[in-house]
Amino acid sequence: MPAFWALRQIGHLAKFEGNRGSANGNRTRISALKGPRANRCTIAPLCGKSSAGLHRSISGDLNQRAKHGENATVTRRKRNGVDEYIARRPKEAQGDLAKIRAAIRAAEPGATERTDYFQMPGYAYPGLDYYDGMFAWFSFKKPHIRLHVPPSVIQKYRKELAGYATTKAIVSFPMNKPAPLTLVKKLVKASLKAMKDKAK
Repeated sequence: MPAFWALRQIGHLAKFEGNRGSANGNRTRISALKGPRANRCTIAPLCGKSSAGLHRSISGDLNQRAKHGENATVTRRKRNGVDEYIARRPKEAQGDLAKIRAAIRAAEPGATERTDYFQMPGYAYPGLDYYDGMFAWFSFKKPHIRLHVPPSVIQKYRKELAGYATTKAIVSFPMNKPAPLTLVKKLVKASLKAMKDKAK
């Protein structure tokens, strides 16, 4: 991931209005977080951040967009940035990240790659409105290659994941060791199914 689960969970996270800056001094305006659950975040474990840190990350991204006069939007970007994400990681991690990426794409070839939620490579299923179709991510945090999936998937496969470090919504695979690609594909498929089930 990169914040998506936050967008639906913390009230109206950013209804924003944006006009490109001009010589007349027009400025982009961004409304504040609103709603009784504005201070709650139930998805922080997914992106590996605290609730406060997640809010700061989102606010910082929006402020940067406003500063440069961009149309304010967090849900869509023209470039997915996955190649750039991998290229910016240490060389010793790039091969493993590429393998995880290939496994995810093989498991769900119809998914769309994105990096606009959690600032990490993520995958969305076209036509699925729930959480904007997002269902899985991968990332690097030394010394691990990490797969981010819904908490229900971690619970469902906890026996198969017993040999790996896990959090509520993250599986960490040691770098420079063969990644369990068959297991990765299974987790990815289960993640999409879980999101489809929630959308019913």
